Amino acid sequence: MTSDLPLITPDWPAPDWVRAVCTTRSGGVSGAPWDTLNLGAHVGDAPEDVDRNRNILRQRLGPGAERFGWLNQVHGTDVVELPGTGHVRADASVTSTAGNVCVVLTADCLPVLFCDPSNGRVAAAHAGWRGLADGVLERVVAQFGNPACVMAWLGPAIGPDQFEVGPEVREIFLLNDPLAAGAFVPSPRNDAHYLADIYQLARQRLAAAGVLQVYGGEFCTVTDQDRFFSYRRDGQTGRMASLIYIT
Repeated sequence: MTSDLPLITPDWPAPDWVRAVCTTRSGGVSGAPWDTLNLGAHVGDAPEDVDRNRNILRQRLGPGAERFGWLNQVHGTDVVELPGTGHVRADASVTSTAGNVCVVLTADCLPVLFCDPSNGRVAAAHAGWRGLADGVLERVVAQFGNPACVMAWLGPAIGPDQFEVGPEVREIFLLNDPLAAGAFVPSPRNDAHYLADIYQLARQRLAAAGVLQVYGGEFCTVTDQDRFFSYRRDGQTGRMASLIYIT
C-alpha cells in the first residue's frame, strides 16, 4: 500500500540533506468525505483511520522521518522549535535536528516550506489569510539567520481564480503593504467581493522579509479535485500534509 502513496516533491534547489514532500488525498484508508489519505485528526474522521493514514505516510517516508511535529493549528503566528512535547498550539515549526519532521495540514490554506542551506535549518508554516496577514511567514523567517540564504516553497493552496474574499480582507492586507492591492481583482461573481491571489501575497510578504528564493505556487486545491482536499469546495473534508525534515 505504501509504495502506491502519491507524493508531491517540491521543485527547488534544496540540498540533498533536505527531504520535503506534500501528500495528496490518495493512498489512504478513510471513507467519504475524507477519502482517502486524510491526515487531520480534527475533521470528524475516525481516529483509527487517521492513525492508519499517518502510519502509511511514516512508512512511505522511511527511517529518516522519526518524530512528527503534529500541530494544533489555530490560524495564528506562533512558531515552535522541534522537538517539542505534548499537544503544541502553533501554526509553524522549525528545527535543525535530523529526524524531526516539521509538518502542517491544509485543505485550501497555504503551506510554506523553508530551508537554509547555510545553517542546516528547516521549517514549515500554515498560512491561511489571517495568519498570512498577521505575519506568520515573517515570524518563521526570523528563526533563520540571513534571509537572503533562505529558500521557500509554496505548496498546494486555493488558486487565484477561486479565492473570493470580502473587501475587509483586502483592506487588512493594504494596511500592511499598499502593493498588496495588486494581488486583488474584482470578482466577476460578486461586485462587492474580490479574488485574492494568496500566492502573490505570500511572495510579497516573503520579499519584504528578505526572502527572494521562492518556488512553487502553481496549484489550486479547489479545481484539482482528483489530487487535493478543499474545504471551500466540499465543506467537511480531509487534510493534506506538507512536511520537511533533515536526513
